[in-house]
Amino acid sequence: MTNSTILEQRPWLKHYRSSIPADIDVQQYNSLLEMLEESFKKYASLPAFSNMGKTMTYSEIDKLSNQFGAFLQSKGLKKGDRIAIMMPNLLQYPIALFGAFKAGLVVVNTNPLYTPREMEHQLTDAGATAIVILENFAHNLEKILPKTNIKLIITTSIGEMLPFLKRSIVNYVVRNVKKMVPAYSLPAEIKFGKAIADGGKLQLQRQTGTHDDVILLQYTGGTTGVSKGAMLTNRNMIANMLQGAAFMSPFTVEGKETMLCPLPIYHIFAFTMNVLIPMNGGFHSILVTNPREIKTVIDTFKKYPISMMTGVNTLFNALVNNEDFKKLDFSKLKIAGAGGMALQRVVAEKW
Repeated sequence: MTNSTILEQRPWLKHYRSSIPADIDVQQYNSLLEMLEESFKKYASLPAFSNMGKTMTYSEIDKLSNQFGAFLQSKGLKKGDRIAIMMPNLLQYPIALFGAFKAGLVVVNTNPLYTPREMEHQLTDAGATAIVILENFAHNLEKILPKTNIKLIITTSIGEMLPFLKRSIVNYVVRNVKKMVPAYSLPAEIKFGKAIADGGKLQLQRQTGTHDDVILLQYTGGTTGVSKGAMLTNRNMIANMLQGAAFMSPFTVEGKETMLCPLPIYHIFAFTMNVLIPMNGGFHSILVTNPREIKTVIDTFKKYPISMMTGVNTLFNALVNNEDFKKLDFSKLKIAGAGGMALQRVVAEKW
């Protein structure tokens, strides 16, 4: 299909192209943290992230990430030290992520489905000295811990940030009914909730950053050899964020969008699309912990006025062929972005 044919079939594309800014100003922020601090103040009362029915505002995320960052600093972590975050999409993720940035640390996004051997390679290669890990995967960390430089271990549970009753039920089912938390023993592990509580008694020492500071080690899939850590700077992430925001700007309204996040934010596509861009625009991100449960994705569409979403080919294909999904109200949906793998034309056209 030629470009002229596409324009004939989709006349709105011409208007869309003319509406996209011709350039971005990468000098708009000196660091990603500067952008985050601006958004925390600007959108304080707006919903920032939701997961499993619990919603947290920008102000709440700001406060808890301050406490977490102060806790990390109290444990001797200093600017440039590496901290791994190893969990699926949970409210703990943005809190830990932003807290680490506020403490001046370099974040190492780690796939929780890694085998012990893959974990060992990434943690040692990155030089990580701290880790935030979901208890479901702590048994794998135990197996390789002596071979790493990890000194600070913070564990969390799936239900940790939920209200007391729901937290108790969720954790009981995960641990005792579904048996999803294998036994483990880690020396001096600290619970995520305690870390936040302890940090609430401390003062965060604000860090500044420059465009050239490495703030993220994002590891490749390792499909062509050993997985490699891409060293991403403030400039990299600011540019990527602003480019993505500009690309979608003809369809978005500041502070008014609700974005579905079924993809894991430990991958760079969702990290940029579902965390950085929404934070910059005051959007509401709905975190889906397990997108393989199609019913959960459908129920999320029913509950929230989803206007934007990300996905991969397999997810879009599964949804578009699901009878319950076809019955949903899509009147709010404006943007669906695919990444992570090739999007088949037949799936895109059916969607």
